[in-house]
Amino acid sequence: MFDVVKVGPYHPLLLEPELYEITVRDGKITDVEIRQGYTHRGIERLMESKSFVQNVFLAERVCGLCSQAHSTAYCQAVEKIFGAEVPARARNIRSLVFEMDRLHSHYMWFGLFFHTLHNEGQFIKIINARESLMDLIESICGNRVHFSINSIGGVRRDVTKRMLAAVKSLMGDLETLTDDISRELRNAAPTLSGLGPLPRGKARAYGVVGPVLRASGVESDIRKDDPYAAYGEVDFEIPTEEEGDVFSRALVRARETLESVKIIRQLIERMPKGEISVDIREPLVGEDFSRVEAPRGELIYYVRSNGTNYPERVKLRPPTYMNDRAVVEMLREQKLADFPVILESLDRCISCTNRVTVVDERTGRSRRVTLDELRGVVAAT
Repeated sequence: MFDVVKVGPYHPLLLEPELYEITVRDGKITDVEIRQGYTHRGIERLMESKSFVQNVFLAERVCGLCSQAHSTAYCQAVEKIFGAEVPARARNIRSLVFEMDRLHSHYMWFGLFFHTLHNEGQFIKIINARESLMDLIESICGNRVHFSINSIGGVRRDVTKRMLAAVKSLMGDLETLTDDISRELRNAAPTLSGLGPLPRGKARAYGVVGPVLRASGVESDIRKDDPYAAYGEVDFEIPTEEEGDVFSRALVRARETLESVKIIRQLIERMPKGEISVDIREPLVGEDFSRVEAPRGELIYYVRSNGTNYPERVKLRPPTYMNDRAVVEMLREQKLADFPVILESLDRCISCTNRVTVVDERTGRSRRVTLDELRGVVAAT
């Protein structure tokens, strides 16, 4: 006997709206259908009506937990088209803020993860400890969520010795926080091990990225594979685990926070002097792309310029868009009761993943809509 359980689109488990239709037999999941489209904001279409400079701020508003990743990827793609050479100090500042962004994103995920495990004490401890990091980000960037520090050709704000000293001082506290998180994870290992497995071969086949891929034993990180900003000048390891389950995905993220601390300390010690930005020449005709290692994995931006102040096309591919493909594989044959913790282990971001879906009210059939079709609708109205 099969049952279909619907979770969403609005549900206490989901921070963002999405609908899951879960087919269950004898308490185990046999299939999952995911329906997106509830938070589509038309970012790519909107970017065509904004200038290259305005789109820096729009790009980082795609996601509140990895805004530095989005603005960095966008700026780098535009800088390639315009032939801009970003100063060394600006590249180091970008990487410094990027790693602080990664830390605050990972710690937010750990808070939500322990909340899913009903460990409210650990949730409160992590979120409270994370506030010191958020305060430092605000002191450097001027903002706590959408940092607005990147600009085409460099960064908008410089860092002082006092700022760098404060960041360096906080790193010890964050290492202690990670040690505490790792200890709690080991205590929960009997519950988490074996849940939502994604073997190495399946991970490669589905094309998953980021911590999800590394938890399945694949050593892949854009910071190493295709260095950008100042990452080619610092030393760090790529944490991997072999089991590909919920416990492995959590453990990889915990180890990544320690690597981020290591990177930040090196960036502070080697922070070069000099300019923080360069002037950009007149817009050129061309196209290029950039990819970065966002907290959730590989993020790609493609930009095409027609020689005006407005891009002709901006296309982005966020990591969750790739990791979503493996959700069904992870959930199949798992207990329905384990659905929340398995889903949370992916650290999914729906707001930067959604695509428009049109549903025919007469037949109930749905289909994805392309950007060209959207343009046609706009032109017709």
